[in-house]
Amino acid sequence: MGEDEARGWIRSDETAKQMLCRVLKDRAFLLLPPLHRVPLRAGNVVEITGASPSAKTQILIQAAISCILPKTWNGIHYGGLGKLVLFLDLDCRFDVLRLSQMLKHRLLQANRLGNGAWWQLEESNVNNCRFEQDKSKTVFDEELYVSCMTRFLYVRCYDSLELLSTLKTLHYRIRQQEACGSQVGVLMIDSIGAFHWTDRLSSSLALEKHNRKSLSLTNVVETIVQELKKLLQVHSLVVLATKATIYEEKYSTNENNRKFSSNDELSGNASSKAQQPPIREFMPSSWQAFVTHKIIIRKSANYQSTQQSLSAYSLEWLQPQLSSIDRFIVDDSGIVIVS
Repeated sequence: MGEDEARGWIRSDETAKQMLCRVLKDRAFLLLPPLHRVPLRAGNVVEITGASPSAKTQILIQAAISCILPKTWNGIHYGGLGKLVLFLDLDCRFDVLRLSQMLKHRLLQANRLGNGAWWQLEESNVNNCRFEQDKSKTVFDEELYVSCMTRFLYVRCYDSLELLSTLKTLHYRIRQQEACGSQVGVLMIDSIGAFHWTDRLSSSLALEKHNRKSLSLTNVVETIVQELKKLLQVHSLVVLATKATIYEEKYSTNENNRKFSSNDELSGNASSKAQQPPIREFMPSSWQAFVTHKIIIRKSANYQSTQQSLSAYSLEWLQPQLSSIDRFIVDDSGIVIVS
C-alpha cells in the first residue's frame, strides 16, 4: 500500500459533529409500559403475539402516543419522542376515537402532575388520581392535541396487494414528511397475519404476464419483508407488528381457556409456563428471520378493582428472553401495570 493509499485509508469519512448527530439521532429509546423493559433502536422489528382479543392494538396505540407526543411543551415534560407514526391497519378495525381518548387523558395527566410520568403512579393512587381528574377543571392544550394527531398517519389495507403497494409508496410519503421538518419514528402493522389464510387458499394470483414470478403465500411475505428492509436501510424506523396466535390442533379451545385460567402469570415459574399450550408458528421463515424482538401476551386472571372487575393480561419477552412478566389491565385511560 502506497503512502497516498494509506492516507486515504485513515482519512476520516465524517467530522465529529456529523458523527454525534448521527449517533444521537439513532440512539435507543424506551416506550411506555408494557414495552418498557427493552430499549429499541432504529432497525428493530418487534413482533407482538397474542390471542384475539389480548389488547395488542391497545399496546400499539399507547406506543403511538408516546411517539407523537413532544418531549416538552410550554414548560411541561411529556416524555414523548416528537416523531411521526405510520400505522398500517390490516384488520380494518382501528378506532381513532380510542386514540383520541387516550391522548387526551395523557395530556390531562401530564398537565396535572407536571412531569408527564403518570404511568409511574403507585397502584394504590391510580383510582384516587382518576377520581380527582373527574372533579378537576384542568383542560388539555388544544394546539398540542392537534399537533400530535397530525403526526399520526393512518393507512388501511384490504389485501396483500394493497399492502405491497403501500409499502412501495411509503418511502415517498416519508420523504414528504421529512421535507416538512418531521421525522418518522415508528412503523406499526396491525396485524401482519391478517391476509395469511386468504393468500393460502389461493396458491397463486392470476397475472397477465406469465413470465412474472407467481405471488404465492411465501413469495408475498418475502416481498413484504424485502420492502420493509429497504425502508429500514434508508430511514431510522422501529417496526412494531402484531400477530394473532394459533395453537396446536391437539388442544381444544375449552382446554386452552382452562389452561390459561389455571396459570399464574405473576409467578413466572417454569411449571406454570410448561402448562401453557404450544403456539403454532404460521408465518413463513422469511418473516421469522426478519423479526428481532418477540413478545407474547396471554390472558390472565381478572383484576378486581374497587369498582369493577377488569380483564387482565400478562406480557412476556421471548426475544430477548427476560425473567420478568408484566401484568396489566386496560381501562378508559389506557394500559395500567398492576404488578
